[in-house]
Amino acid sequence: MKKVIWITGASSGIGKALALKFADNGWQVAISARRENLLNEISESNENIKSFPLDVTDKVKCKEVFDQIKNHYGDIDICFFSTGTWNPKTEKDIDLEQIENVFKVNFFGTVNSIKAVEQHFKNKMDGIITIVSSIAGYRGLPNSTGYGPSKSALNNLAESLYFDFGRYNVRVCLVSPGFIKTPMTDKNDFKMPFLKTPEFAADEIYKGLINKKIFEIHFPKELTLTLKLFSFFPSKLYFYLVKKLTKFQKR
Repeated sequence: MKKVIWITGASSGIGKALALKFADNGWQVAISARRENLLNEISESNENIKSFPLDVTDKVKCKEVFDQIKNHYGDIDICFFSTGTWNPKTEKDIDLEQIENVFKVNFFGTVNSIKAVEQHFKNKMDGIITIVSSIAGYRGLPNSTGYGPSKSALNNLAESLYFDFGRYNVRVCLVSPGFIKTPMTDKNDFKMPFLKTPEFAADEIYKGLINKKIFEIHFPKELTLTLKLFSFFPSKLYFYLVKKLTKFQKR
């Protein structure tokens, strides 16, 4: 019996690349996102991929779609929750509506998805739940009033769920990508160090999920290991270095 993975945020970027990666390796892949036309294009290109449109901010729909996937395949081995939104133009000021929307999609959309599969995995006592965060969640960064805090919340959530699901032999993984060329990062108006392709990200994630037993899958290492080192710095030194690296200026 072929193994099954459910991927949200799969209409483009990392989610799409990962869907194709798993499908090419013989997995059955259920893909979800709001843009049904893009999902259909992907599913029509590969016989191992099937489309299940979903807006993860609708918690009732999350459960309905999960039940559809489970009924279709009979079982699910891995869930990969990667829905996210980012608008740099509205991150430079405290835009309450934008911040609420970012948390609604990035954080609560992920929580809705996890809640939908919770009982299935606890009853099964096996499988992997994957939460996609970002290097922006490590520490505070300039011009990140919504996105960074939402990813930081996901980091904390993943660590909490690691213990909670671990009691049921369910593995929780955190994915922290650096800069990956996607429609979302195309909005950035600054030079992105160590920019990688979605296919690079998919390869790293696949290896981390299938071949390793690690909690956090982070890449590219040239960037993520540097930022992890920064997380140990005292605030004064951290603020100084970030200002220098980002050419931070007072308004």
